[in-house]
Amino acid sequence: MHNKKKVLVVDDDEKILFAFKQVLKKDGYQCVVAKDGSKALTILSGQIPDIVFMDIAMPGLNGLETLQQMKQRKPEVPVIMVTGHGSMQAAIKAIQFGAFEYLTKPLDVEKIREVIHRVLSSTKTVSLPETSHLTFSADHSDRYELIGNSPAMQEVYKLIGSVSTTTNHTSVLILGESGTGKEMVARAIHAHSVHGSEPFVGINCTVLPELLLESELFGHEKGSFTGAIDRKIGKFEIAHYGTIFLDEVGDLSLEFQKKLLRVLQEREFERVGGNKPIPVRGRFISATNSDLERDVEKGKFRKDLFYRFNVVTINLPPLRKRKEDILLLANYFLARYTEQLKKNVKGFSPDAMTALQSYSFPGNVRELENLIERAVMLTKGELILADSINEVAGSRASAGMPIQMEGMTFKQSRDYAMAQFEKQYLLDQLNKHHGNISASAKASGMTRQYFQRLLTRNKIDARSFRK
Repeated sequence: MHNKKKVLVVDDDEKILFAFKQVLKKDGYQCVVAKDGSKALTILSGQIPDIVFMDIAMPGLNGLETLQQMKQRKPEVPVIMVTGHGSMQAAIKAIQFGAFEYLTKPLDVEKIREVIHRVLSSTKTVSLPETSHLTFSADHSDRYELIGNSPAMQEVYKLIGSVSTTTNHTSVLILGESGTGKEMVARAIHAHSVHGSEPFVGINCTVLPELLLESELFGHEKGSFTGAIDRKIGKFEIAHYGTIFLDEVGDLSLEFQKKLLRVLQEREFERVGGNKPIPVRGRFISATNSDLERDVEKGKFRKDLFYRFNVVTINLPPLRKRKEDILLLANYFLARYTEQLKKNVKGFSPDAMTALQSYSFPGNVRELENLIERAVMLTKGELILADSINEVAGSRASAGMPIQMEGMTFKQSRDYAMAQFEKQYLLDQLNKHHGNISASAKASGMTRQYFQRLLTRNKIDARSFRK
């Protein structure tokens, strides 16, 4: 019965406590409140609530520290963490420490009711065992901090927290457009896992020919092929208990997919030219901007390998679908590049902020970072102006502003539109291929020389896309 259910609310804000009391009382729950972590632990020692809602930022014992102690004493009690500032670190730690859910303010009544319903309708209490021994290295965590407070990114953070507590046998598939930060997510999972001090080895599956890719991953024995003058240890061995990150797996040949499937099934492999089985101990994280399910239907990707990769899927949203994060990211990159470039740029003009938010960013976060770096470089004063944003983004048209064609003849209008298309196309290809001119030209159906000629004509420097 509802009236038997007890909810403990832990928050130092009187208004929040009052709001919870009103909602819970109306819905027939018994509400117990605590203004800090220590008081909450005292209450927990005398009575066991059915659900706990707890703020993260509190004086004295903060929410995460209190959560750890609660889980040690009463691991069966579901705890919902609440915060006004949803950072990646807080979300990951909350889930790792055993929180049932992680919510960001402002909380509405329906959100509270939905979470309570989910907790009470669960067949068993959700808790993550044996996480109290996890330690967090500040340099790892800060280095791979994902930026964004949007609901979509909060879901990504929670998945990172959940995955990082699983064993290395749990493979992860990260899906997202080019430039959304798939490698950053892989590195965050690695950095927050118990094997965070082990190697993170990444390889782009599109860069090397198949024989070299096989040698790179499996290693090879001396004399196994022309040029193999010494034994080489492959990435699978180097990773040890760490992470094996395979970027752009959608581009692997069917023959190589078959070899990779065997490694994931058997958790062992042989070096090229060798016959001694070597165990694979690392976690496989793969990433692609392809629609793998569609590729499976077309016969371009093995269904059995797709399921092996797809134990846990993390979908990274494109930047145009989380526009509320654009200014947050822009300010983050502004701080980074003003320091790196030794500039005294302090912010964005209102028009520049409007230009940023109206642009669709086909190259996603990577394009935004490149845009801010170059805008900082171009800016002479203390504020980045709209002109700098529009110039870097590839004209007013590509920044989402209407093309001014008044007074132009048909030919002038057509030439203008074609010039904008050409520049945007080149930028998109460089974003997609990380500044690799050969790969960009090949994907565009052009010779490398012609692609380079177009870059020169449009005053685009491919080096700024290499990250």
